[in-house]
Amino acid sequence: MKSFRVKRRDGRPHPAKSGTVQPRPAEDRSAVKPDARPREQHNVKPENRFEPKSAPRILARREGALPAEHLPVILEVAPNADYALLDSGAGQKLEQYGPYRIVRPEGQAIWQKALPARDWERADAIFTGDTDEEGIGRWRFPKTPLGETWPMKHDGIDYLGRFTSFRHVGVFPEQASHWDHMADLIAAARRPVKVLNLFGYTGLASLVAARAGAEVTHVDASKKAIGWARENQEIAGLGAKPIRWIVDDAVKFAEREERRGSRYDIILFDPPAYGRGPKGEVWQLFEDLPDLTDLCRSILTPKPLAVVLTAYSIRASFFAIHALMRDTFAGMGGKVESGELIIREKSVGRALSTSLFSRWVA
Repeated sequence: MKSFRVKRRDGRPHPAKSGTVQPRPAEDRSAVKPDARPREQHNVKPENRFEPKSAPRILARREGALPAEHLPVILEVAPNADYALLDSGAGQKLEQYGPYRIVRPEGQAIWQKALPARDWERADAIFTGDTDEEGIGRWRFPKTPLGETWPMKHDGIDYLGRFTSFRHVGVFPEQASHWDHMADLIAAARRPVKVLNLFGYTGLASLVAARAGAEVTHVDASKKAIGWARENQEIAGLGAKPIRWIVDDAVKFAEREERRGSRYDIILFDPPAYGRGPKGEVWQLFEDLPDLTDLCRSILTPKPLAVVLTAYSIRASFFAIHALMRDTFAGMGGKVESGELIIREKSVGRALSTSLFSRWVA
């Protein structure tokens, strides 16, 4: 199912309407949703009823040798001109996003802050999480009131940062390692490359792929996220690049692509722990990830380049998704690399782990 980001995909925001699934949470990516079951619907118009989940995919262990393995792999994002983790500690993190210093919660920052209080007090925006407010109302601006959006860059690509209700700002900088790796694969292929970006959120990965020369299909369950992604495409000056923006459930979209015979060279998927599709389809990571991973294999071209899985908010080791990826891609050769994505602090160099990942590379 496509992007199930539940008010913020598992925390992360998909700027989305109620009923749509929203982006995932980066900060407290360990948040657990209290009730994953769909509530009963009474007196609901037929067109508004939840669609049932697809029938379980019949999975069988793939034949053939397991891919080679490389682990643990720690992919690191260091401070740069576009983004920097300035400091963290006491359950918070201080970040520089373009011109703004931003303070947000960070559950994994169980150590103490390294920078003095005066540096934290210079923040331009602080996420309060005030449940009596919505959107930008959940932020406090100590210096000057700021607008909802502001211009940002990633490696020369312009896009919009946005203060959302779910503490997120529209980009997950730790993913930059995957984006760079993908762009290198596209450039080295020296042939047309098709990329599928599931749970694509606001589109930075899709823009990186399109700029590198790929034809991109971007899928997300949130209409607002897709609208934001389209806006980013125009701001980046990439409006002429071939990107299909699709509001859909990730699993159902992949199932249709399998039936239609559509194939991709690179697939990125970044599912939440829990979420709903645009028609109420329920996503549970541990139940549904094996099916979706198998689907991804089934819609690869005969000479694929890579499949990249990132997992937030799960109570598991990267060894779990590593084993899943090796089993799924048995008989295809290549290598499975798994580990963690981290961001390196500018203050004293501590590493903040943000997510687990596993990727198969031909």
